[in-house]
Amino acid sequence: MVGGKGMVLWHNLPQVLSFPIMRPSLTQFQAWQGDRYAYEVVDDFEGANPEAPPLLFVHPIGVGLSRRFWDRFTTAWLAQAGNPGGAGNIIYNPDLMGCGESDMPCLPYRPLDWAKQLQDFIDNVIQRPVIVVVQGALFPAAIDLVKIAPQSVAGLVLSGPPAWRVMIDVASERQQNIAWSLFKSPLGALFYRYARRRKFLQDFSRKQLFASDSPIDAAWLDPLVEGAKDPASRHAVFAFLSRFWQRGYGDDIRAIAQPTQVLFGLEASSVSRSGKSESPEERLKIYLDALPAGQGQLLPGRNVLPFEETDAFCDAVVGFVRSLS
Repeated sequence: MVGGKGMVLWHNLPQVLSFPIMRPSLTQFQAWQGDRYAYEVVDDFEGANPEAPPLLFVHPIGVGLSRRFWDRFTTAWLAQAGNPGGAGNIIYNPDLMGCGESDMPCLPYRPLDWAKQLQDFIDNVIQRPVIVVVQGALFPAAIDLVKIAPQSVAGLVLSGPPAWRVMIDVASERQQNIAWSLFKSPLGALFYRYARRRKFLQDFSRKQLFASDSPIDAAWLDPLVEGAKDPASRHAVFAFLSRFWQRGYGDDIRAIAQPTQVLFGLEASSVSRSGKSESPEERLKIYLDALPAGQGQLLPGRNVLPFEETDAFCDAVVGFVRSLS
């Protein structure tokens, strides 16, 4: 790893597919604003260090996605914790509202809503500063968390955040509301029934998320199919697709004072047309130039590094976390 404005390319690192995915501890629940959200704490493992800042996972939003997204990375994290050079930071892994085992009210969820949930989680459950590990386009929720509770964030790890041009774009409020109205209609419910089919999830993963077919296995698809069974899970997905999260974050990113690690895949891509012109190298450089305390790496893989290139991702996060101690 290279600190400051440095950049390192990692090539041909082994993929962590040789051991089973470990399911963490039992689900717990926290009441919040008349609803409740689910979470897990992973703290009982060889090499655990309760004195180190804990990791707070923020899963992506998508059909069937939940905190189960982090299972493969959790397994890798526990496997290296007892080794020399490993890191024993314990893990807090919540389901965002509208996802997984959390309540799913029909709301036009915005990043600030999830940031306030995470703030409640830190204040009332974790009760000390955390290192936020956030996947993809949920980076805006982490940005809002830093803004409303800067003292609660000791550092951030960004896994494949959106292209810079996507992050600085501001979506039309009128278009957002029109999209949300359509998604709330019976047409939206029919679309969700189609989108949660295993074949659709497999094809979308192959087209938009992974660099190869090998990680698109039962460990990836089964939780998605299970997580999308509840039709109410569509509300968070449709809020995301309505682009309520896209409000222009350039200045907010430049104001993040906490140490921040940015990790992109060598084959990183963008679903949005505005972000397709950025190469992974360009994307990483733009982020590092913007972040006051940024450091970054390019890893093998495409857009879901914690799952498709778990070993490389885990090694990178270990190095960053150790640098903060």
